[in-house]
Amino acid sequence: MAHTAREVAAHRIEDARVWAAPKLDRAAHSVEEQIAPKVSAFLARTAERVDPAPSIRRRGRWSMLALAAGFAACAVGIVLYRNNARQWADTMKDTEADASRWSGERVEETGGGMEGGMRGDEASRGTF
Repeated sequence: MAHTAREVAAHRIEDARVWAAPKLDRAAHSVEEQIAPKVSAFLARTAERVDPAPSIRRRGRWSMLALAAGFAACAVGIVLYRNNARQWADTMKDTEADASRWSGERVEETGGGMEGGMRGDEASRGTF
């Protein structure tokens, strides 16, 4: 009789497990999809209310704004530097042309400036 009771109990336990498994699985999915997001949102809202230093977020926004303004100022500086460098190079080319023109006029005014009547460009080339 004890042996039969043991078999009946084992069979009923197995039937209970077969019946309970899908119900537990459905309950798990229900908690995961419906209850957990609500609990999570509730906890997040509560944490925001309890947080003693909400000003930290504002500092983060101001620091990001200052960083963006710094990048913009840097970009403007680079553009202005390049334009200034181009203008300086053009000015130096004009100055060089003016200086060579001026030195050519001075050589002609002095009558060649070299012994034997050599011109300035011949003297610089070394042709006699």
